[in-house]
Amino acid sequence: MKPPVAADLLRHLRLATPLALLLTAACATTNAPPPSGPKVTDLEIQGTDQVSEGAIKDRILTTETPFWGFWPFGGPSYFDANAWQADLRRIERYYQAQGYYQAKVTNAEVNPDGDDKVAIDISVQEGEPTRISEIQVTGLDTLPEDVREEHREYVLDGLPLHEGDVFREEAWEEAKVRVQERLRELAYAEAEVDGEVRVDVDTRQAVVELRTRPGIRYRFGNTFVATDANPQVPPRRIIEQVTGALKKGDWYSETALANAQARVFRMGVFGAVKVNRGAPDRESGTVPVVVDVREAPFRSVRLGGGLGVDAARQEVRAVGEWTHRNFGGGLRRFTVRGRLGYAFIPNVLSFNKNGPVFDVTAEYEQPRFLFRDLRAQNSLSVEKGLEQAYDFWGGRLQTGVIWQPHPDFSIFPSYNLQVYRLSGRVSADSRVPPIVLGCGEGQEQCDVALSFLELAFTWDRRDDVIEPRDGYYLSLSIQKGGGPLFGDFNYVRLLPDLRVYRSFGEDKRFILAAKVRAGTLNPAGGGQSSIVTRFFSGGGTFMRGFNGQRLSPLAALQRTADVDGDGVPEVVQDEEWDTVPVGGNSLFETSVEMRYQFTESLMVAAFYDTGLVGIEDFAHGNRPKLFGPQHYHAVGMGLRYLTVVGPIRLDIARRLNIGGGLPVSTPGYIYPEAGGCFGIGSRWRPTGPTTPSGAFAGAPDGQCALHLSIGEAF
Repeated sequence: MKPPVAADLLRHLRLATPLALLLTAACATTNAPPPSGPKVTDLEIQGTDQVSEGAIKDRILTTETPFWGFWPFGGPSYFDANAWQADLRRIERYYQAQGYYQAKVTNAEVNPDGDDKVAIDISVQEGEPTRISEIQVTGLDTLPEDVREEHREYVLDGLPLHEGDVFREEAWEEAKVRVQERLRELAYAEAEVDGEVRVDVDTRQAVVELRTRPGIRYRFGNTFVATDANPQVPPRRIIEQVTGALKKGDWYSETALANAQARVFRMGVFGAVKVNRGAPDRESGTVPVVVDVREAPFRSVRLGGGLGVDAARQEVRAVGEWTHRNFGGGLRRFTVRGRLGYAFIPNVLSFNKNGPVFDVTAEYEQPRFLFRDLRAQNSLSVEKGLEQAYDFWGGRLQTGVIWQPHPDFSIFPSYNLQVYRLSGRVSADSRVPPIVLGCGEGQEQCDVALSFLELAFTWDRRDDVIEPRDGYYLSLSIQKGGGPLFGDFNYVRLLPDLRVYRSFGEDKRFILAAKVRAGTLNPAGGGQSSIVTRFFSGGGTFMRGFNGQRLSPLAALQRTADVDGDGVPEVVQDEEWDTVPVGGNSLFETSVEMRYQFTESLMVAAFYDTGLVGIEDFAHGNRPKLFGPQHYHAVGMGLRYLTVVGPIRLDIARRLNIGGGLPVSTPGYIYPEAGGCFGIGSRWRPTGPTTPSGAFAGAPDGQCALHLSIGEAF
């Protein structure tokens, strides 16, 4: 299935912003005066046994010129004598913050290293660390007696300070912040935390005193709204959203304030939202809630364009979106989005087919449908497309309701009607077999109607949707088509998706990301499925060892010629046939990716992807086997250029030769003998048939793939 137009639009809008930023940077670089000092070619710090040399370099101004030091990724680093003297003091101060109060710089040399260049060599003596000998916590005895032990345990659990640990200032500051946050989460809205650390440099012992002043315990009071001078959104609608996260009389909680802010912002009509606590009333023991909002324009227009390039498809497109966020009043949202393009398959220089493609979607959303957290959504789409296996005209109708009781969780039941006219014509003398498309035998084209119910669950706890570093994402789509809903196909389709993210290090520069995605399409009675509901994989956001949609069962397009000169075309087998993906009834994908941000703008990644798209579904006896001959594996490297709207991503992947060739349904198909990379080393064996198990893994596609896109892979 095609991705939503909104996502396509967002990708192109993202691309325009970093390009504009790069052009601005170019102008600024041209006008800036050149530095006066020599270039720093090398910076070495000796003696760093207990503290990372890289951590020290991150905290000083003087840096060495990296090998990638060219525009727009940076530039040469120059030596400044004043900054250098301050850096020497910064090094010793950083050691003190890590608990090494006797550390000192014993040697610092700035040596010439060619014309107008210097190399810097530093030696440090770390000394012995200062350790925590005692932790004293005061003030928690003022908590109410009935909750004292419970609250004390919650407040002090898992603090980053322990007796015997090396005293680190960062852990000390984090402990104070964490204790204060936990006290305020327990409704002590005015809780204050401070303290002192007594360090004996001679004995290298530290006594930590943590002083708490919880104050009284508060409940939420009235909610007040501050808006523009002439607001169009009634304050009662804002208060209604706030009460979904907190109610008058509930115990005070800063998490509840954050959830209330997310709810108000999710209304989609405010450019700025801030939910804060007002001045506490000690006599009544209540805290008022203050909501400050600024309305955004209710109408907006977005325009963009782009170029899609893939080994199997090239397309130029223009996209646009018009939105009215208060259509007819009541914060009803009406959106029209569209995409108009021209596609070449497989490429603009040598194409089997080409033509215009478009899709237009009108969407209407009614907030507060029946009750606060329920909204109705209806959409109607018309589209024309070219795929590798078929051309189509189509229309889609969707109507449903979205229940979102929590900012991170939603349930979306909907009814869907989709109508397509499919044509398997690829060239003048070859066409995809109609049965492969889901059409009846003997039909050159067919009309397909899908009528189904869908239930979609989403639980999104990522810290950032565009560039996640921590959290997880879980979704599940369940479709039931045909039967009492009529339609041409009776089936059940399941598609769960799980993604997990974890960052490491002091600056969260190292990110470990993992994904598991699976699907099964079960036609009733083991019957035929339509190509528009089947699974495909491959491309920049799926299994990166293949190009877009190329991880799939294939159909071969037989080549014919008048060999005998009798005017009767015959199948020619002395040249390689073209293949097109026709989708499968089962899907399994995994990905593990390690990302490391080594500058403010650059990130590298290493990944391991696997993918399987099987002919049969997972529910029957002939189900595909995980880690079997059609389960493919790929490893790769990636480079990301970070921008404020997401990373520009370049990935290159090589598929491992594990397994056999992709299943090709056309009798007489001959597999290539070797895969190669980007056309180099690829050979085709014109004599003797081969089977999928005898071909290289993923044949007939080459073993390498290159992907350029905006946004993380997952």
